[in-house]
Amino acid sequence: MKKIGVIGFGTMGAGIAQTCVENGYNVVALEMEDSYFERGQAGIERNWNRAIEKERITKADKEKYSKLLSLTTDWNQFKEVDLIIEAVSEDMDLKKDLFKKIDEVAKEDATIVSNTSGLSITEIASVMSNPSRVMGMHFFNPVPVMKLVELIRGIETSNETYNKSKEFVESLGKEVIDVNESPLFAVNRILVPMINEAIFVLSEGVASAEDIDKGMKLGANHPMGPLSLADLIGLDTLLFVQDSLYEETQDSKYRAAPLLRKLVRAGHLGRKTKKGFYTY
Repeated sequence: MKKIGVIGFGTMGAGIAQTCVENGYNVVALEMEDSYFERGQAGIERNWNRAIEKERITKADKEKYSKLLSLTTDWNQFKEVDLIIEAVSEDMDLKKDLFKKIDEVAKEDATIVSNTSGLSITEIASVMSNPSRVMGMHFFNPVPVMKLVELIRGIETSNETYNKSKEFVESLGKEVIDVNESPLFAVNRILVPMINEAIFVLSEGVASAEDIDKGMKLGANHPMGPLSLADLIGLDTLLFVQDSLYEETQDSKYRAAPLLRKLVRAGHLGRKTKKGFYTY
């Protein structure tokens, strides 16, 4: 694989694109409108400038990486890419619409993956003429830092698609875990209920947000407390994932904490709105 296509240039898409160009890949990123690139571009610029300040990369490295990244709103730019990574929001209908479009423009031997954090790969791939070339490739945020990628097969995913995907991920210096398709896959299936329980502990007055986070950092050796992590993820994203897990399983243990829903309704979504469980 030499040329990578990334659909969506939000936090995840921009992080994936940055990681790819830093490892020598040509990347073309697609958005619906030019203005949608602004936040992702600003984030990459900050990351590279910080890396220069810390002498992790040089200005020449930054210039080289920048030349490997192109931004477009033209689907025709995806006709020659070897791997297409879909990294839009967690909306099944949106993803299926995008995969229908991908099916029209992608070359026959291109590998197609979704960065979904928990939606069914089998359902996403069902709109493709050749679902065997589709699988899940779940990166973790922030992509340039986090070493893990979950690889998820759909029911039709071929061994060739899996092998190509694994080889690509490892070329980025990341580690792979194989996950059977299941709601939220493996990591988030464990992580999201843990965060949700921390929200219940807060809402019941058992401990303050600060002490809950301190307890999990010092008592469980977590690098970040669950409520701080929730603010980083985005409370709206967390609620959507929690509701999706509950809807898919109908298991009451996955019911979202009412306080989480209340904060989302108030527009307190965490770091991106400067207010969540903490004020930023």
